[in-house]
Amino acid sequence: MKWFFLALSRYAVFSGRSQRSEFWYFVLFEILIEWALFMVDHAMGWTQSFGGMGLLTGLAGLVFLLPSISVATRRLHDIGKSGWWQLLAFVPVLGILVLIYWLALNGHAGANAFGPNPKEVGHF
Repeated sequence: MKWFFLALSRYAVFSGRSQRSEFWYFVLFEILIEWALFMVDHAMGWTQSFGGMGLLTGLAGLVFLLPSISVATRRLHDIGKSGWWQLLAFVPVLGILVLIYWLALNGHAGANAFGPNPKEVGHF
């Protein structure tokens, strides 16, 4: 949970770098929270028949939107790429696969153009 809260505490920080742990634990807990909220939405009858998104799920999506973009930007910075590469997500299938590959890569050792290596600085 510490990685999730670290990413949330840096929700609007688009500079610097983030370790794989921070990014992937944030994604894991975001999915778990949204799944739990979807179950509540479904139980309360708040889901829409055409999209399946309910009131709580939609609100959580809005709450997690900015932190998701910022942690992915910092993660891409860790491998030496600009955060603008997230726009590849709009390329069907291939863009998402390339992003997943990049986000799973180990970060560059030492400092790069985006800052010092978070593993060496010791965020956690």
